[in-house]
Amino acid sequence: MHPVIHNVTFDCTGDPCDLGLFRSELLRRPPADDDKPGDPEALIKGPAGGPSLLFVRVDGGVTVKNHIHLDLRPQGRTRDAEVERAIVLGARWIADHTRSDGGGWIVPADPEGNDFCVERGEPG
Repeated sequence: MHPVIHNVTFDCTGDPCDLGLFRSELLRRPPADDDKPGDPEALIKGPAGGPSLLFVRVDGGVTVKNHIHLDLRPQGRTRDAEVERAIVLGARWIADHTRSDGGGWIVPADPEGNDFCVERGEPG
C-alpha cells in the first residue's frame, strides 16, 4: 500500500477561518460546517478522493519563499479573469511569468502572503 495525501496544510498567523474562507471562495469549495472565527484551525474539504486544505494557526509569519504551493488551472474563464477574481477576493499580485505563446503562469499571494500560481485557463 502507498500513502495518500489527506491534507495540504497552510500555516497562518491570523484567523485560520479567514484564510480558509479566502481559499474557499477562490476554489469554490465549501468550508467545513463546524469551522468558525477564532478556531485554531479551519478545513476545506477536497473533492471526492482529493486532499482537503487545512489552515492552522502558528506563531510567526512567512519569512522566506514557500517551498510548496498550489498551481490552479481556471475552468470556464481566462487566466487574467481568474487572477482578477483572486485580487478582488483579497490576493495581491506577485509576478507575471506569462510567455509570448500564452503559456506560463501568474503568481498572486493570499492575504497571509502564501503564493500560488494561476496557469492558462480557457482561451480568450
